Amino acid sequence: MTKIVTLTLAPSLDSATLTPKIYPEGKLRCTAPVFEPGGGGINVARAIVHLGGQATALFPVGGPTGAHLAQLLRDEGITTDTLETQDWTRQNLHVHTETTGEQYRFVMPGARLTEAEFASLSAKVESIPAGSTLVISGSLPPGTHISALTGLIRKAQQAGLRCILDSSGEALAAGLKIGGLALVKPNQNELSALVGHPLENPGDVLAAAQQIIREGGAERVVVSLGPQGALAVDAQGSFQVVPPPVKKMSTVGAGDSMVGAMTLKLAEGADLLDIVRFGVAAGSAATLNMGTRLCSDKDTQQIYQYLCAQTPAH
Repeated sequence: MTKIVTLTLAPSLDSATLTPKIYPEGKLRCTAPVFEPGGGGINVARAIVHLGGQATALFPVGGPTGAHLAQLLRDEGITTDTLETQDWTRQNLHVHTETTGEQYRFVMPGARLTEAEFASLSAKVESIPAGSTLVISGSLPPGTHISALTGLIRKAQQAGLRCILDSSGEALAAGLKIGGLALVKPNQNELSALVGHPLENPGDVLAAAQQIIREGGAERVVVSLGPQGALAVDAQGSFQVVPPPVKKMSTVGAGDSMVGAMTLKLAEGADLLDIVRFGVAAGSAATLNMGTRLCSDKDTQQIYQYLCAQTPAH
C-alpha cells in the first residue's frame, strides 16, 4: 500500500451538546460539551484509521483550540503533521434538540493563513514521498485564493503525488482544469454546476462524468447520489452501486467516510468497482451513528460484503 496523507487547510475543533429545545433570548441549558476533531481531510484520515489503514493528517493549528484538536487526534491514534499558525483554530458548535430531534450546526470561519504559513504547508506537501496519495479535503480559509490551492496541487503532482480533491464549487472546477486528479467525488448538483447544465436523468449524470474523464480532469469520477449510492466512472467503464436500506440516524460524516474508504482501496491498488463498493459501504455505515461519528469497521465490512454479492448496474 502507498503512503496516504490528508491535507486540511481549515480544520476545526467541533463541540456538540444537547438541549431540550431552542428558543430566542432565554438561557438554553445544555449538557456538557463533547469535543471532536473536525475538517474534511482530518475526518478522511480518521475514517481510514477506523477501517484499519494508516494515514497522516497534515493541517495548521493555532492557539489552545488547535492544541486541543491535535491532542484529540493523538488520543485516537492518528498520525499528525502540524504547522503552528498565528490565528487560533476555529471552534464549531453542534446543538441537538431533544424535543424535535433537530440538529443545529454553527460553523465558524476558518483561521486565516499568512502567505508564509501557506508556503510552509506547501513545502510539507512537496516533501511527501513520490508515489504517495494526497487527499485535499475541506474548505479554504478566509483570504486564501483559489490560485494558492491550484499552485499547491501542481507542486504536489510535480513531486509525484496522486491527488484526490474532495471539494466543490470554484475550488473543484479549478482543480479539474489542472487535470490528472486521481479521483473526485461530486454530488449530482455539484456535477451539474461543473458541466454548466441540469442533469435531469441518469444518462445525463453518466455523460457529465464521462466528459470530465474525457477532458482529462480526473482519472476517476464518483458521483454521490444519496440513497441511490454512487455512480463511478473511469476510462474503462462505469458502475452504479446502491446501498442496502438502512435506518439513518445522521448523514454527518458520511461523505468523509466514503472518501476515506475509497482512498484506502485506491492506495491498495484496487479496481474502480471495489473502490466504489467500499466507499458506499463506509458512507452508509456512517449514517447508522448519531451525531458526527464516522464509519465503524464492523458496519462497513458487513455492508461491503452485501454489496460484493450484488450485481452492479453498468
